[in-house]
Amino acid sequence: MKKLFTMIIVLLIPALLTGCQALTSEGSFFQSTFINPFTWLIKLFAGITGESYGLAIILITVLIRLVLMPLMLKQYKYQQNMKEKMEVLKPEMDEIQKQLKGTKDPAEQRKLQQEMMGLYQKHGVNPLSVGCLPMLVQMPILMGLYYAISGSAEIASHSFLWFNLGHSDIWITQLPG
Repeated sequence: MKKLFTMIIVLLIPALLTGCQALTSEGSFFQSTFINPFTWLIKLFAGITGESYGLAIILITVLIRLVLMPLMLKQYKYQQNMKEKMEVLKPEMDEIQKQLKGTKDPAEQRKLQQEMMGLYQKHGVNPLSVGCLPMLVQMPILMGLYYAISGSAEIASHSFLWFNLGHSDIWITQLPG
């Protein structure tokens, strides 16, 4: 099952990255799947909010976050579960790592690393399963939203608060911090 999931991810990443091209190609997969629907959505929400494209973008961003919330919650629960398992493992892991640092013999190091992997398996911990699915799902969506804003002259020419939506603003980056 893990191999199948890995294979799907490996095949899906290049498919998503093919969208990383100039905005001039109107018939591209990324353009028709992400950019055009987001352009339409922004204009729809702008009509609802009284031609405020900034509010439309905020509403769409909140909507995206709500749609992705189940994935993010599942990821959070998984991380908490792994954290609890690692806390149980920590005393044994510290001992093995201490022995690993103390030895220079490659055969002994290999044996200690295998012991560490056995400890992971015993407790059901996979140190490589970080789980970046929410990020991988979110990335093409937010890229589509960005290109919908910058690629549409109608949206890019509007301003929201003190900045123009089609141009970068150094001060907006300071707000979250």
